[in-house]
Amino acid sequence: MKYVYIVLGTISLALGILGIFLPLLPTTPFLLLTAALYFKGSPRLYNWLLNHKYLGPYIRNFRENKAIPLRAKIISVSLLWITMSYCIFCIVPYLWVKIILFAIAVGVTYHILSFKTLKK
Repeated sequence: MKYVYIVLGTISLALGILGIFLPLLPTTPFLLLTAALYFKGSPRLYNWLLNHKYLGPYIRNFRENKAIPLRAKIISVSLLWITMSYCIFCIVPYLWVKIILFAIAVGVTYHILSFKTLKK
């Protein structure tokens, strides 16, 4: 079972890293899931993740403060709306799909902005 946790944690980690660059894929939830899976599967990987220069702060900030840094909020929401606007106006031909994409963008924006802003 230990190896299943490690494999699932690694998949979750890959999705979390992709979420840094893809606006509809959330980074922090995948990294939190990775931390939980690594905790059960490998203390060494769990410690590596928490002490990672770039990924560790996502997990620590959210676990300790339930907050997202302002910079992360701005980047996330900006990339989300740039990507969705491009899809809605340039790619998708069907009105019903455009409406769904818009609704998703509004929902994700609300979700991101509903968290407290982390103050340094």
